[in-house]
Amino acid sequence: MIDQQVEIPTKDGHTTTFITHPERGGPHPVVIFYMDAPAIREELRDMARRLGTSGYYVMLPNMYYRSGVMELGPLPADPEAPERKRMFGFMNSLSIPMIMDDTTALLAYADSQAAARTDIIGTVGYCMSGQYAVNAATHFPGRVRAAASIYGTRLATDQPDSPHLAASKTEAELYFACAETDIYAPMDIIEKVKQGMKGANAEVEIYPGTHHGFAFPKRPVYDRDAAERHWERLLALYRRNLSS
Repeated sequence: MIDQQVEIPTKDGHTTTFITHPERGGPHPVVIFYMDAPAIREELRDMARRLGTSGYYVMLPNMYYRSGVMELGPLPADPEAPERKRMFGFMNSLSIPMIMDDTTALLAYADSQAAARTDIIGTVGYCMSGQYAVNAATHFPGRVRAAASIYGTRLATDQPDSPHLAASKTEAELYFACAETDIYAPMDIIEKVKQGMKGANAEVEIYPGTHHGFAFPKRPVYDRDAAERHWERLLALYRRNLSS
């Protein structure tokens, strides 16, 4: 495997991006891995590496670069802790148009790399970024073939770019992995997503007994069986869609 960290120019500056891909057998389909709210950390780099070993050119960008931060460090469990309030501030500073601009920049960089194949792309977003992974499928039609939201937030809003409306705007296969107990995506929201995906090339799956964050090994809510199931679903999604 080849790991590198590069500075990719964007409309608003430069995003530090971790890239990992196999050493041989390229070019490899691009997978954009959108981070969760606690930001870039070794836990996410390891997850990107796991994706990369399956034959993908994985890009993990720092989405907080506009705020001048990348790694937030340990976060207290208390939602009122200053560190968590700071994190929520960074999270709320982002918007779908901003991240789609960043995605354009990421793909422009990948277009110049011999190891990357950018005509077939997958996306995955955790937590705050499920909405961005899904919107990438609607913004880059014909290129993004598969998009996954893993316990995503803001999945059903009153905006035209709400993820629950995406099925009519893309031919990509969409996958939503949802925790059974999630204050950020309660069941009434999940039902709206299910209704929006009816008849589409999409799946909305609820993981029994899980909580928001279940796929992250370093979280107290980590659920090994559910996390492995999410990997199986994600890799199968990409196998179906990211091949010639």
